[in-house]
Order: sequence, then structure tokens, then C-alpha cells
Amino acid sequence: MRDQKNQAAKEAKRKEKRIEEEPAQLSSQQARRQTDLAREQAILKEQAGKEANRKEKRIEEEPAQLAREQARRQTDLAREQAILKEQAAKEAKRKEKRIEEEPGQLAREQARKQTDLAREQAIAENQEARRRKAKNQPPE
Repeated sequence: MRDQKNQAAKEAKRKEKRIEEEPAQLSSQQARRQTDLAREQAILKEQAGKEANRKEKRIEEEPAQLAREQARRQTDLAREQAILKEQAAKEAKRKEKRIEEEPGQLAREQARKQTDLAREQAIAENQEARRRKAKNQPPE
């Protein structure tokens, strides 16, 4: 019984102590929450400031970036036009060379055809002569 009384007394003391400490604990928790909230707000404010600075910097650099891109496009276009011009010049040169060489090539081709025709005629005449010779000779 005595143990129960002691136990009940201890329990009552603990309860009383908890009741006494509760306002301080609640105050401490509220202070911690306010500190956390202030920290979060400071972080958000800092992030917003950094983002604003980045945006401002991007806006400041945009004309220069556009100018660089335009210059690059112009350079690429000029390079492409130079290549096309060079290709056209080479093609014109090839065409001119072909035109210059064409009469010589036609003459060579005509000479080859005449040579082939003369060779064929010589072969035909030779065969004809052998045939006549074979006809005129008596069999052995």
C-alpha cells in the first residue's frame, strides 16, 4: 500500500512538473518554429535575389549574344558563298577545258575510226586474197 502511495505521489510530482514545464516547452517550440520560418524566408529571399540578378545579367548580355550570333551567321553565309563561288569557277574552268579539248578529241576519235576501218578492210582484202590463192592452187 505504501508503495502505491509512493508511486501515486511520484506520478503526481511528475505530472505537476510536466504542467510547470509545458509553457516553457511550448514557448521553446514556438521560438524554434519562428527561427526555422525566418531561416526559410531568408533562403527564399536570397534565392529570389540571385534569380533576379541572373535575369538582369541575361537581359544585359542579350544584345551582345544576339550580335555574336548574327556575326556567326554572316560568317557562315560568307563562307558558304565563297565555297559556291569557288565551285562555280572550277566548273566553268572544267567546261572551258572540255570545250578546248573537244575538237582534238573528235579528231582523235575520227582518226581511230578510220584506222579501225582501214584495218578491217586490210583484213578483208587479205582474207579475200588467201581465198583466191587457195582457189587457184590445185590440191596436192
